[in-house]
Amino acid sequence: MKYLLLTLALITSLSVKAQTSATDLAQQQLEAYNARDIEAFLVPYSDSVRVYNFPNTLRYTGKEEMRIRYAGMFENTPDLHCTLVNRVNLGNVVIDQESVIFDKAKPPVEVFALYKTAAGKIQEVYFIRPD
Repeated sequence: MKYLLLTLALITSLSVKAQTSATDLAQQQLEAYNARDIEAFLVPYSDSVRVYNFPNTLRYTGKEEMRIRYAGMFENTPDLHCTLVNRVNLGNVVIDQESVIFDKAKPPVEVFALYKTAAGKIQEVYFIRPD
């Protein structure tokens, strides 16, 4: 009986870890983005997250810089909303096709966001926008 309980505890533990997949992290930050909840938005990101314009132009580094950029946008953009158009997952990489409204009077911005994860956190983000 003791081994059965230990085995069940181990399986439960592994199951909880498996739930923090790359897809789960991408979804978690998307939901917090749409709720304009800066604290919840930052949870899936590593402290040293790097954000790029595709393919390799570094925009900024670090969760604290992300906090500054997004907190202001969340507070000052009442129409802000991101609609997930399509999502592709391959292991630790998620690519989201997104349609983002900043101002209801203007057309949405279409973008691809690529999230690379490791150690249960989003480590890198790449934004791909049409020319």
